[in-house]
Amino acid sequence: MASYEDREAFIPYRRTDLIELCLEDGQLDAVEGQKFREFCSILSAYYHFQFHGYLESLKDNYAPFDPDADTKSRSETTSQERAAMESMLVADFKSILERANYTPLSQDSLQRAFEERSLIELKTHVDFNDFEQMVCYCRGDSYKIAGLKKFFRKVKKKINVFERVVLLIKFKDESYFASKRAKPDKLKFMPGKMYIYLYKNIPKFDIEFLFPNVKTSMTWKDRLLFGIPAIGAAIPLILKVLPQLLLVIGVILFITVGPSHLHLKELRPSEEEVRNIMPLIVAILSLVIALGGFAFQQYTSYKSKQIKFQKNVTETLFFRNLASNVRVFQSLIDAAEEEECKEIILVFYHLLTTNTPLTSEQLDNRIEVWMDEKFGTQIDFDIHGPLHNLEEIRGKMAQDGSGATNTPDVAILSRDSQGYCHLLSLDDALAVIDYVWDNAFLYSL
Repeated sequence: MASYEDREAFIPYRRTDLIELCLEDGQLDAVEGQKFREFCSILSAYYHFQFHGYLESLKDNYAPFDPDADTKSRSETTSQERAAMESMLVADFKSILERANYTPLSQDSLQRAFEERSLIELKTHVDFNDFEQMVCYCRGDSYKIAGLKKFFRKVKKKINVFERVVLLIKFKDESYFASKRAKPDKLKFMPGKMYIYLYKNIPKFDIEFLFPNVKTSMTWKDRLLFGIPAIGAAIPLILKVLPQLLLVIGVILFITVGPSHLHLKELRPSEEEVRNIMPLIVAILSLVIALGGFAFQQYTSYKSKQIKFQKNVTETLFFRNLASNVRVFQSLIDAAEEEECKEIILVFYHLLTTNTPLTSEQLDNRIEVWMDEKFGTQIDFDIHGPLHNLEEIRGKMAQDGSGATNTPDVAILSRDSQGYCHLLSLDDALAVIDYVWDNAFLYSL
């Protein structure tokens, strides 16, 4: 069973399309093909029912932390209850992400990504100490061509992107931010709440812009482009106001230390200049206005640059956001349900059509080669999950009312002592999955 660093377990086909791909392979006749469809249909219904339960659990545990909640709680949760709910939520959330074939990004990986040059040229900082919980997963590590403006012309650049990024962060409580002297009305989030985001096509080295507490500043390049013209504009201004500046300094020194201590001719005003207060006032006002106007011009230029940066960030997040907070759960549940069903369908189909028994390693390699040769799609198939799931699907094969209800349950898949996989016949497997679905929701009369 090969392991590939440049491949993912994600299967880039819809479940219904994958079923058709299996049937188009030509290994099943028309009758078997119809039974295979029926098996896949019942399997999908069964897993949809299962994942609905996971969705309800996620929503229940998320309720105390939801910043968008518009419903009232019938009772306040205690701190111990909230801690338990948070722990269960995060554990279930990670499990769903992994079942949807997402891979985790550690804090160290994020820090390395932050240090790389991004498409939006900004100096950024994310304070991870603000978080009580931080979970980041991605899927679809690929390359895309992006158009960038460079020196009045547009160039194309190959960039590394994550096709899907999921971020869960829970901020610390109000007391922590109060200790940092952060003003509550200036925060872009609610302390103590949990924020969940789902994004698409995020450049790998722009991932820091997904964090609500990201702080931005100009890069050294922007500071030079900002500072050099400022210095160039300041030099003639200083030369222009230098006589007034020397006059102001001279008068101040004349009054405070006396004329005997003024040795420089440039700083020694005449008695007439000292007595005539109007030129002094005019000099001070012209100096203040000139320098103030220049400072205001530079400040306005900086704020304009900052607003432009913020606009770029906002547009990036707005057009790439797929869902946020509780709505993320539905998207991930759908993705996990699809991935799990697709994996089981591939394993079931290839065991159904093989002429010789296969070990898990042989089956894994067979599926990967089949996907590559038939469709030009390279994946790193995860064989363990679907094998376990097929072993867990157990039921009765006979349902004709002949007393077979007392027979023991049978698993759709079993493995012998040598590790070979054995699958029930298509008819028996269909009977078992049908029995499991009929008994998925039991109640007492």
